[in-house]
Amino acid sequence: MAWRNLARVRGGRGALKAHPVLLDDAQRLDAQLGEINWATPPEGSVDRAFSAPSGTLAMRTMGEQTDPPVVLVPGAMGSKEDFSLMMPVLAAAGYYVISFDLAGQYESAGAGPENLTPPRTHYEYDLFVNDLLAVLDSLTGPAHVLGYSFAGIVSQIALTRRPDLFRSLCLLSCPPVPGQSFRAVSRVGRFSPLVNDKMHAGLIVWGIRKNFVGVPAARMDFIRHRFDYTRNDSLRDIVGLMKQSPDLRAALKAAPQPKLVAVGRADVWPQYLHYSFAEAIGARFAAYGAGHGPCEDAPHQLSRDLLALYASAG
Repeated sequence: MAWRNLARVRGGRGALKAHPVLLDDAQRLDAQLGEINWATPPEGSVDRAFSAPSGTLAMRTMGEQTDPPVVLVPGAMGSKEDFSLMMPVLAAAGYYVISFDLAGQYESAGAGPENLTPPRTHYEYDLFVNDLLAVLDSLTGPAHVLGYSFAGIVSQIALTRRPDLFRSLCLLSCPPVPGQSFRAVSRVGRFSPLVNDKMHAGLIVWGIRKNFVGVPAARMDFIRHRFDYTRNDSLRDIVGLMKQSPDLRAALKAAPQPKLVAVGRADVWPQYLHYSFAEAIGARFAAYGAGHGPCEDAPHQLSRDLLALYASAG
């Protein structure tokens, strides 16, 4: 028995109410996931370089270019590999799937504010948004976009600026509150105003490297490898940006594109905040037996719900 698509969440620290359902095929497949070599690209995928306003981005695609496009955007400290288990599922369902490392992250480490015209000294929202819009503009039509964590904020801004490029929007483990989003993080959020952005980013990286949450060894090896390339200044600046998350709830609610808020039940932000956010923007809501990364721990369930979202977009 499993729990999904919570029916109601009371405010504050109230209990969650959910309906039990029998395991479906997607849940069974996720339960059978074994050791994965995250450094190995999915069979049939293609890696290439994409010229964005901030520089060259490492991009991975899968599927036929004539199929409807799906763009999966990883967050800070992440990469296109976060979607390695989802890309084959979505491509097999008839979609052209694209993912890319954000500027300053992993194999896109060379992309940054120094490449802009005129050059800048910090990573800002406009840099990430304009990169994403350049990717979307390069496609043959509007795309289904998933923004993961920090990239969820970037994707929201992009939708409000260029709604014509979006067919649907999924916000995966996205900060569910505007403003200083770290304040709402479970247990440790109240301490976030006490440290500067550089120290805050360093503490996050230190905690991930120490693997306090018990990530499997193969996954942890790849995460540590990825940190060897990711730029510290990009992480510092992203932490600062996440302390200034814009409030786009009214604009998102007014947008006609179907939307999905998807989270793990053990996410760093409390689930009731994600549920309230979904209600505020008129989105569907789905929760999985995962932490901050359902794309890694529940890829078949997330893909199942994305395909339902895409079908609703017509």
